[in-house]
Amino acid sequence: MTSSTLTTSADVMQFFKLLADETRLAIVRLLTLTDLRAGELVDQLHQPQNAVSYHLKQLRSLGILRDRRSTEDARDVYYSVDLERLRVLYATVGDALHPGIAAQPQATEDAPPTLDRPLRILFLCTHNRARSQLAEGIARYLGGGQVDLYSAGDLPTEVHPLTLEMLQELGVDTSRHYAKHMDDFIGQHFDYVITTCDYVRGNCPTFPGDPYRIHWSFDDPSAVDGGVEEQRAAFRRARRELMIRIRYLLAASHIPTRSA
Repeated sequence: MTSSTLTTSADVMQFFKLLADETRLAIVRLLTLTDLRAGELVDQLHQPQNAVSYHLKQLRSLGILRDRRSTEDARDVYYSVDLERLRVLYATVGDALHPGIAAQPQATEDAPPTLDRPLRILFLCTHNRARSQLAEGIARYLGGGQVDLYSAGDLPTEVHPLTLEMLQELGVDTSRHYAKHMDDFIGQHFDYVITTCDYVRGNCPTFPGDPYRIHWSFDDPSAVDGGVEEQRAAFRRARRELMIRIRYLLAASHIPTRSA
C-alpha cells in the first residue's frame, strides 16, 4: 500500500475504524504538527506505554504514521504523520460517501494562505546550512508576504551550495540566506519555533510570548555520503518533505498559543 493508493472498500472501512477510536484520533492530531517520541505521546495522552504502542501499530498498518530513529539518541524513535497519505485517505473516504465531495475544486498547491496577520516563524537546526535554511526559503515561497521568516543554528557554519540550488529552482531570492546563531533571536517574539534537527531540539532556547514549539525529525541531506547526484537527490527529498509540511502548517486556520 503506497501513499498515493487506496482502492478497496476494506481500506475505507479500516480508515473509519481506526480514527473512530478517541486515542488514535488524538495521536493523529498531535502528530500533524510536530514529531514526538513514544514517551512524549504517553505523557500527553495519559495512557500506559503498552496502550500507546498498540495504537501506533494500528495506525502504521494503514500507512498513516512513519517512524525515524533520532540522530541524537538512537534509542529514541520519532513518530510523524504522513500528511500526503492522510490526504489521500481522507479524499477517498469522501468519495466513498459521495462522489461530489472529492470532486470539489481545491486551492492550487502554491497559493499563499489567507491569514489575519503575518506569522513569525523561526526554523532551527544545528549548523543552519541545510534543513532550516530550506524551510525558511520554502515558507517564504509558499507564504508570500504573509509570513515573517527566519532561520538559525546553535553551531552555524555556512549555507550549503545545494541548499541555495534547491531554493533557486523555486525562484527564491537567496541573497538573504546566510548562517546565523540562534542566540541572535533570543528576546524576539515568534508564533512558531520549529526545530528540524534532533540535536538542537534539546538545546532550544526559551522565547517570550510562549510560541508554539514544533519538531520535525529530518535526516540531514548535507551529511549524505556519495557523489553530487546522491547529495542532490537527498536535498530534493528534504525539499519535498518540507514543502508538504509547511504547506499544511500555513493552511491552519488559527495560531496556537500553547507550547507542545
